Amino acid sequence: MDSPSDLTQDPPLRDTREPMLNLPGALTAYIVLIAVIHLRVLLPEEWDAAIINLFAFVPKRYDQTLLDAPFPGGTPAKIWTFVSYSLLHANLTHIGFNVLWLLPFGSALARRFGALRFYLFMAATAAAGALAHLVTHEHALAPMIGASASVSGAMAAAMRFAFVRGGFLSFSRGDAEAAAKVPALSLSRALRNPRVLGFLAVWFGVNILFGAFDLTPGAEGADVAWQAHIGGFVAGLILFALFDPVPHVRDDAAPALPSEPIDG
Repeated sequence: MDSPSDLTQDPPLRDTREPMLNLPGALTAYIVLIAVIHLRVLLPEEWDAAIINLFAFVPKRYDQTLLDAPFPGGTPAKIWTFVSYSLLHANLTHIGFNVLWLLPFGSALARRFGALRFYLFMAATAAAGALAHLVTHEHALAPMIGASASVSGAMAAAMRFAFVRGGFLSFSRGDAEAAAKVPALSLSRALRNPRVLGFLAVWFGVNILFGAFDLTPGAEGADVAWQAHIGGFVAGLILFALFDPVPHVRDDAAPALPSEPIDG
């Protein structure tokens, strides 16, 4: 019989399986924040209405013809509602629809940007969506809520690197972290990439169709602010480079070697 000192033991096997839902912390915190804020629906109806009036985006709030300010919050609310509206939602379906799109695109963007850049980017695209809504709905009294403009911005930004070789929507993707850190396309090259152009065509078509016929889940008969979606999307596509910490590949760079990432 072998003594304990003569026995050899294989090293413990590592569990290499990835969790089914492995979200970056920044995105998880963002979704949790939206869910916690939605608990407002458990408050008395008048309290919920007061929250909407204070934090939703209402174009009428910026009407210069009003002598008296009928909206709570005064001038500061004219600033914070450009972003705060995006954290409010009508119902769980509304939240679920936005989260559904955030899972692939928001995850990749949060991994690439890191928490601070990700939150600033979501705020910037929310503001861009609010501005587009203000321009197209001047004097409107109906409040606008929802993260759709920011979600649209995240989807647009992700298109700048999603289809690059090794990117999270390419045919040669690696692990999630590596797929989120591939060099991005410049804006001009992205707008010449067939897969990006195809995605843009489908995205704009679906948003205009859903907005025109009120097909968006969770809308419950309310007007869909599809102009805000477009505002957030365009801003995300353009502003991506200002937030991106990953070095870009120059348009006039030499062709990549076989072992280097190349444009898809």
